[in-house]
Amino acid sequence: MSIKNSKPKCIWKTKALLGEGTLWVPKLNSILFVDIKKKKIFILNIKSKNKKIIKTNKEIGFVSHVKKNTFVLGLKSEIRLVNLTNKKIIFSLKIEPNKPLNRLNDGKTDPEGRLWFGTMNDSERKPTGSLYCLDKNLKLHKVDSNYFTTNGPAFLNKNNFYHTDSGKRVIYKIRINNNFKIIKKTKFIKFNKIDGSPDGMTTDIKNNLWICHYRGARISIYNKKGNKIHNINLPAKNITNCTFGGLNNKELYISTARKGMSKKEVNKFPLSGSLFKVTTNIKGKKTKSFKALI
Repeated sequence: MSIKNSKPKCIWKTKALLGEGTLWVPKLNSILFVDIKKKKIFILNIKSKNKKIIKTNKEIGFVSHVKKNTFVLGLKSEIRLVNLTNKKIIFSLKIEPNKPLNRLNDGKTDPEGRLWFGTMNDSERKPTGSLYCLDKNLKLHKVDSNYFTTNGPAFLNKNNFYHTDSGKRVIYKIRINNNFKIIKKTKFIKFNKIDGSPDGMTTDIKNNLWICHYRGARISIYNKKGNKIHNINLPAKNITNCTFGGLNNKELYISTARKGMSKKEVNKFPLSGSLFKVTTNIKGKKTKSFKALI
């Protein structure tokens, strides 16, 4: 089937400096995303249209749902389980305390409900970033290293996924065994400079890969063979993250950013930093909650 989509619609003008971490939580009818640099979590209930902004005390790369009002926050150098209603901290784990210039970036749950996330050097000039998985017992596994800017991952199944180094403009296809050891890692796609950098990603039920273009003003879709099959142009310069949700899981929610844009670019793309929605004719894979044994 060929992919079709509606015209992108801006559903929240936020002027986010570094919007990231889109998350659909069906039980709350809500889409969440973050502004890493402004230390904010945005929550939009798509039924009631109710909007909520929560401030965090550190830069925040992503949020992941656990149950009810309990979420995982991927903070600068910490994984924190917290009840967002009463702000009670349930669990905290320091990440890379020996690398003070690193921070957490993108994070997603896999089909097993395990939490995957990456770290990166905040200057994006040194390959000090790594890829981690936090299992349901809250045990941390280091899976890969030597990344400039970690983004993704996007999952095919429990042992196969895509992961990006935006600094190298490369998306890798990675296979792991049941002990979190990489048994195969290949370059899936390398972007040309004119395309911008590959950023956040997601997969649909046909295992097509939907890739956000930072500095590229679009999302491109590739099939399993690495062939581009569709393109969605957006009225924002820096496209950072996307996830399926909403009605029948056919709505794509997209975060964007203003970071690094000139005044001329902001004038050309005034909606940069906003949250967008695109309706598609294909279902996305459903996001699993983080199955933490708490």
